[in-house]
Formats: sequence, structure tokens, C-alpha cells
Amino acid sequence: MNTSEKKRPLVCIYAASSKKCHPEYHDAARRLGVFLAEQPMDIIYGGGRVGLMGALADGALSRGGRVTGVLPRFMNDLEWGHTGLTQLHLVEDMRTRKHRLLSDSDAVVALPGGCGTLEELLEAITLKRLGLYLKPIVLVNTRRFFDPLMQLLASAIEERFMDQRHHAMWQVVSQPEHVAEAFATAQTWHPEARNFAAQ
Repeated sequence: MNTSEKKRPLVCIYAASSKKCHPEYHDAARRLGVFLAEQPMDIIYGGGRVGLMGALADGALSRGGRVTGVLPRFMNDLEWGHTGLTQLHLVEDMRTRKHRLLSDSDAVVALPGGCGTLEELLEAITLKRLGLYLKPIVLVNTRRFFDPLMQLLASAIEERFMDQRHHAMWQVVSQPEHVAEAFATAQTWHPEARNFAAQ
């Protein structure tokens, strides 16, 4: 291994496994994979082979990207895992999977999804609010999927369950190809954010 090789950014992607959602969602996931591979940025995600997860991985792999999956063993037993990844780590449970996805990442990107994807995204936002995760969080708003969530978070800020400064914790982009710019322009977040977490 060439120790002088610059470390590539590692991007954690939250994505759904649904095969039934609108094709635009699958297309956006595939384009995100292609785009990140061409930067190049490495991907760590949930390890699935179908739905948006599969489209993301296939897109990146088609351009020679490095894709790491983190999959609970019960999902592997059900043959939900992608077999063509650069690496596939099997873990004991969903909690361990979430920790592994976030812990070494340089940024988070959330694609549209169901309760699992939303739970992962909101945990990342919560950890950032507490000053425990300091990296960019970007939502790819395909088909304006995240509009209701953004309205809900804005309402939480307006009603003073959150601070006005928390608006800066995430960014929303309309196209997968805009995520790198969002990373570059994300406001620096400091551990001191915990000082106003309860305000």
C-alpha cells in the first residue's frame, strides 16, 4: 500500500431497500453512486442489494468506486446483502450497524426512504445537535420527498424545541450531483454546539 496516497473522503449513505417506489428514486440513487465514485469518494452504506441501496452500490461499482456495506447477520441470512461490494462487514444488530456507518464517515447523505432511513437520518441530526457528530449532513430531495420533514423541523425551531442555529445542521439539494458542493459549503460545526442543545 502506498502510504502517501491521499485518503479518500468516506461518505455514509442512508438509503431504502424498496423496489416498489417511483423509478426516479432509483435513478437518483444510481447517479449518486456514479457521482461519488468519480470524485472519487468512498461509500459506506447498509449493504443491501435491492432498492435504492442496490442502485447506489451498482452505480458506484460501475465506475470503479469503493463501496463498503454494513449488514446485520439476520439480513445476510435472508440473502439481502450485495455480493459485489468492495467490503461487506457483518454485524450483530441494527444498533451496531448504525454506529459503524457513522463512526468513521466524513459526511452523511440521506436519500428518500421509509422509517428505517428516517430514523437513521434523525439520529445523525440528533448527534450533531449534541456536538457528537460534526460532519456535513445532506439530504437529496428527489421528488421533493423531504419537504414535509423540513417543514416539521422548521416548526420545531419556530416553536423553540430547537434553536435557530440548528438550521445549519443540514443541507438540502435537489440533485445527487450537488452533494459535493454541499459538503464544501457546509457550515463548520463544533463540539460547543452542545452548549445550546437544550436551549
